[in-house]
Amino acid sequence: MPPGSPPLECWIGWRTNELNNEPEIVLDDEHELVIERVAAIDVAKASGKVCMRMPHPSRPDRRMSKVRDVDATTRAVTELANDLLGEGIERVTVESTSDYWRIWFYLLEAAGLRVQLVNARDVKNVPGRPKTDKLDAVWLAKLTEKGLLRPSFVPPAPIRQLRDYTRFRVDLTRERARCWQRMEKLLEDALIKVSAVVSRMDSMSVRDMLEALIAGERDPRRLAGLARGKMRPKYKALVEALSGRFDEHHAELARMLLDQIDALGAQISTLTIRDGDGEVELMVTGLDAAERLAEITGIGPVSAQVIIAEIGLDMARFPTAAHLVSWAKLSPRTIQSGAIQRSGKAGKGNPYLKGALGEAAAVAARTDTFLGERYRRIVKRRGKLKALVAVARSILVIVWNLLSDPTARFHDLGPDYYTRRIDTERRARNHLAQLAALGYRVTVEPAA
Repeated sequence: MPPGSPPLECWIGWRTNELNNEPEIVLDDEHELVIERVAAIDVAKASGKVCMRMPHPSRPDRRMSKVRDVDATTRAVTELANDLLGEGIERVTVESTSDYWRIWFYLLEAAGLRVQLVNARDVKNVPGRPKTDKLDAVWLAKLTEKGLLRPSFVPPAPIRQLRDYTRFRVDLTRERARCWQRMEKLLEDALIKVSAVVSRMDSMSVRDMLEALIAGERDPRRLAGLARGKMRPKYKALVEALSGRFDEHHAELARMLLDQIDALGAQISTLTIRDGDGEVELMVTGLDAAERLAEITGIGPVSAQVIIAEIGLDMARFPTAAHLVSWAKLSPRTIQSGAIQRSGKAGKGNPYLKGALGEAAAVAARTDTFLGERYRRIVKRRGKLKALVAVARSILVIVWNLLSDPTARFHDLGPDYYTRRIDTERRARNHLAQLAALGYRVTVEPAA
């Protein structure tokens, strides 16, 4: 490095051979700075083991820990927050044990403390040491003061409220799908093979047939005559499929299942309306963020709400789109040792976010757009699953750019984006060189 030149800076993940084997300077992230006064909480259901780490009052070169038990109640945690503020605690670490961490995180955050949530998988003690709640709390505090913990993403309170609605709606939708599966199993027991003829069990034609069966109708011709629309040409197949042994106990169970499906459908509709009525403020410079995301190919209003509920609106938490993609586990993990470098598994990630992106990618793959063409190009050489993951990653990158710039709007690049970037003259020269190597002499003339 020439004298007087600035030091070389790089981020973890850059290959040394790309920098001519010069020494690398790896900058610490904000959460890796050494902190003087910290606290950590080993969370349990009914209580928590709290450890405070601070300088020793009489020996400046030493540090000490204060460990005590605190009940997991609102009054006790509020008193703890006041004590931590009085001690001048700069950061509090809470271990994410089940849902028991919520009372600690919410109340300490509301008191004005800087709280970070960490994955229990990342804070395991050194193997071979005793395992007690006291030692775990002390170890957690030591990791906090040294800045060795990577905090988990916890969205602000308004986004958490939206997340409760969207996640509950997703869970209810899955439960309704399971009810239809139970209905299909019940019909199989009654020797009714209607699921082999129709594409969807929740169609209006099937619903009319089920209501007629419950009401006592057993004539397969009359039942098949209830078909609507595109199902009418399947009359003969329906007559054969509806010829079974549907008795009274099947009718009673089918009635219960239909009532349960209707109740779930009403709750899902209520949650959908509540999400769309501005229960949570999502306005960004006059234009609703969910509406802007819904312009992306494959994403609808419901999927847009789910995505916002899972990643929030503040993209400052993710410095680049690559950070968001990595957090969502839509990029493979890099594994490098010596001269060997390979890709590892992407990981599980957020199931609600990956589910919404997967559905959007499946829809976009069937469209005549840039994302659809991207899917068709990748699926030829990598297969369907990896092509869908690649499209889901592209959608998430678009989402990051839209949320980072409130004035940005989605613009489809078009299915011919790749072909427009091809250098036709260079490709023609390459093909001619390959034919010449095979012993052919070719004369190229432009098409009329």
